[in-house]
Amino acid sequence: MYAIIETGGKQYKVSLKQSVAVEDLGKKPGEIIELDKVLFFADGEKFVVGTPYIKNAKVIAKVTEQDKARKIIVFKTKRKKNYRRKAGHRQSYSRLLIQDIKAA
Repeated sequence: MYAIIETGGKQYKVSLKQSVAVEDLGKKPGEIIELDKVLFFADGEKFVVGTPYIKNAKVIAKVTEQDKARKIIVFKTKRKKNYRRKAGHRQSYSRLLIQDIKAA
């Protein structure tokens, strides 16, 4: 059994007991959240496709971690003009543990 959900402008394929890192949700570790933007649900031979979302379908997940990804370096330069800019960026993310998938 798996589902495809949308959160933070991205789509993720999730199944039961799976851990997935998504965009920062602003929740504290230990909180339970319901993700109701379910695009696709499959259970063995039965599957449901949303238009664009499946009504009354939701994925129950527990926030296990709030952290930042590893740093990426943003370096800009222009040849022969002595123009150099260096900056770093760390994207925040929430790690979710999928506990239940409910479909209508």
